[in-house]
Amino acid sequence: MADIVQQRIEDRIPALEQLERDGLFTNKEVKSMLKRSTALEYKLHRTDFITYIQYEINVLELIKKRRARIGYHFKREEIEYPIIHRIHHVFRRATKNDVQLWLSQVAFNKEWVTKSQLSKILSSMLAIHPDKLVTLWIMAAKCEMEDRNSSESTRHLFLRALRFHPEKKKVFQEYFRMELMHAEKLRKQQQELEQAKIDVGEYTFSPEILSGKLAELLYRDAAQKIKGAEFILSLIQIAAIFDFTKELQDTILQDRHISYGSHETHVCVQSAVKSFRYRSQRRTNVIKLKEKRKERLLRVLQSAHDAKLLQETFYKNWLQVLLSSGDTVSATQIAITATQHFSQSLEMWIFSLQTLVHLESTEAGHLFQEALKHMNPKESLPLWQLQADWSMTSQIPEDTETLFQKGLLSPVPAVSSTMKEKYLEWSYKTGGYKRARKTFTGTHQINLHEHRPFTRTFFMKMIEIEKEQETPKMSNLRDYYERALREFGSSVEDLWMECIKEELGRHGNPENCGKLHWRAVQMLEGESVECFTTKYALLQTGHM
Repeated sequence: MADIVQQRIEDRIPALEQLERDGLFTNKEVKSMLKRSTALEYKLHRTDFITYIQYEINVLELIKKRRARIGYHFKREEIEYPIIHRIHHVFRRATKNDVQLWLSQVAFNKEWVTKSQLSKILSSMLAIHPDKLVTLWIMAAKCEMEDRNSSESTRHLFLRALRFHPEKKKVFQEYFRMELMHAEKLRKQQQELEQAKIDVGEYTFSPEILSGKLAELLYRDAAQKIKGAEFILSLIQIAAIFDFTKELQDTILQDRHISYGSHETHVCVQSAVKSFRYRSQRRTNVIKLKEKRKERLLRVLQSAHDAKLLQETFYKNWLQVLLSSGDTVSATQIAITATQHFSQSLEMWIFSLQTLVHLESTEAGHLFQEALKHMNPKESLPLWQLQADWSMTSQIPEDTETLFQKGLLSPVPAVSSTMKEKYLEWSYKTGGYKRARKTFTGTHQINLHEHRPFTRTFFMKMIEIEKEQETPKMSNLRDYYERALREFGSSVEDLWMECIKEELGRHGNPENCGKLHWRAVQMLEGESVECFTTKYALLQTGHM
């Protein structure tokens, strides 16, 4: 044993002397390294491989730093290569049955060794541990595909991996991705040759490979072995990366719908949207990456839509993505289409209408009419409110007034009273006090102050308008309060208090307060009487 160790130590001496000659290490450091190496060589016979490997890697890192510090970049064959060779030798002695050490060797090779060497190490590792970690197979396949540019070797490795791991999702996913990458590569080659007008003789590109048929066959095989929407979604998302896979995506969505029903498809697209949101929120400065994520989601949504499998929620997601992209034409089209698919959904109508309003689309007016035709009148209040807001800012005054008068005639009390409030507010904003007063008192076609149902807000709005004038008329204020008290005086004590305060003001008559107090006590019901009496007493004593 001593002879073997001594020989290995002697083999190290030339490289150590080179380090000293090139000024990377001092004579003292070289002696210390030689001493440390000798001790570790003896310890290797007590299976302490990891410590030795880590020590050598530390030396490599130190050499790297020293080179950078003094700007010396020569003689790597004499300095680094012998150390790397020793580390490989130690790994080979140590890694037969230790998967973790194999992984450590792979990590070391990624950092310090050539890609061809890494491929050899992975092949050796898989020959000994074919049934261990799936990631080893995927790593080996990627090495063949990306570094050695060999699709056949890559495919062979994936097929071997599936023999040992026939139900592993990750193997199918990466194999599926590889087939599509290979197809994309061939499509680009074909395009370049055609553009360059190069004659390739009898050689032809296989249409099946170019269209992704190998990936489709793999999907069908995977779908037989692995069930569940989440896995199928992952394949759709992978396919969506490539711009030639729309037919493949449609096929997968249709198959899932036939096999599991619309719920599975819903889960598929839902997961795609969640994945997009998560990835979009992650910080990235790469604009192309952000655009790819968006395009991927749009392709999934389009495929589900074309297959008539897209659920209501995802039309909203689709519109949001289109709006954020600035694609107003597509957003308008999808907004209208969504209401046709979900004509009984109030939420869908509102979201689509909000989209058209935001885009200032000329289709908005027609879509509002369609919405009111399809929706139950009892549920139509949000539509009336949205249409009124849109009309006040986008239509001519005559059309807006027609809309309000139509809304006042609604048999649904909530719609009629809400439109009354908005009508009064709009009249004031567009025509000032005189127009608001005419709207309230009824010189227009409908007498608002006589047209039930009423809301307290309606009367208070007119009171507020009157008080905003430079010289408000107390007779008008009394009229508004009286009308409000007739409707709400039996239950709202605060309305009586506001009326009394108005009489105590500079335009009122304090003598009227007593009469109002007496009427309030007579008219209020239940606990409202006691609340009013307490508040009135506080007002008289100056505490309110």
